Amino acid sequence: MPRYKLTIEYDGGPFVGWQRQKNGPSVQGALEQAAEKLDGAPREIYGAGRTDSGVHALGQVAHVDLDKDLPADKVRDALNHHLKPHPIAVVEAQRVSDAFHARFKANRRGYIYRLQARRAPLTLTRGQVWRVSQALDVATMHAAAQHLIGTHDFTTFRDSQCQADSPVKSLDQIAVFQSGGEIHVTVEAISFLHRQVRSIVGSLVEVGLGKWTPADFKAALDAADRTRCGPVAPPDGLYLSLVDYPDGFEPE
Repeated sequence: MPRYKLTIEYDGGPFVGWQRQKNGPSVQGALEQAAEKLDGAPREIYGAGRTDSGVHALGQVAHVDLDKDLPADKVRDALNHHLKPHPIAVVEAQRVSDAFHARFKANRRGYIYRLQARRAPLTLTRGQVWRVSQALDVATMHAAAQHLIGTHDFTTFRDSQCQADSPVKSLDQIAVFQSGGEIHVTVEAISFLHRQVRSIVGSLVEVGLGKWTPADFKAALDAADRTRCGPVAPPDGLYLSLVDYPDGFEPE
C-alpha cells in the first residue's frame, strides 16, 4: 500500500480537536472520511500532534496508506474535494516510504501563539487570536520566557489531566516578539505536555501585564506545582506551525 505524507492546515474552531472522539467532529475524523471516499475503503490517518479543541494548525503533518497508487498531487486535490465544507486543507501530499511515521518519527514540533493587546473587541480575527485588553511588555515577557529553555520539570505548566509518563521535557527555543499589530510567542521542542504551551503563554501574559516579574515566572517553573501556573491561555490563538523529521525520511 503506498504511503502519503500530508501537510495540513485547519481552523480548529468547529472541532473537538485533532483526535477522533465520540462527543463531536474531529479533524482526524473528517480526513478519514475524505480518505475513504477517495480510496473506497476505511482508512486511518496518523497525525504528528493531537491538537485540542479550538486549536488551529498551519503545518500539521499526517500520513495515510491507500490501496490506490495515485500521483501525490491527485491525492492532495481529491482529499481537498472530499473535505468540503470543512475548514481543513491538505496543502501538500508527498509519497514516502513505509518507514515514515508522522507521529513517531518527528524530531521537532513548533507552535505559534498569537495575541493582540487592544481595548476594542476582535472582528476579523475573532477565534484566531487571544485579545488582551491591556498593553503588554513584550521585552519582559521574552526575558522571562528564556528561563524555560533546556530540560526542566514542567509540572507547573502541565494540565492536571496530562497522560504523559513524565513532566520532564526539553524546550529548544521560545521567543516573544511584536509582529505587526500582534504579539507572537513561538516555541519549539521535540514534544510537549498537554496544554503546556497555553499554560506557558497564560503565565507570560501575567508577566507582560506587570503582575509577575521574570523572577516570579522562574519561581513558578522551579516549584513544579500546577497551582503556581497563571491562567491558561484560550485555544483561539494557538497554532501547530511545523513538524520536522530527521534525514532519511524525505519523500521518495
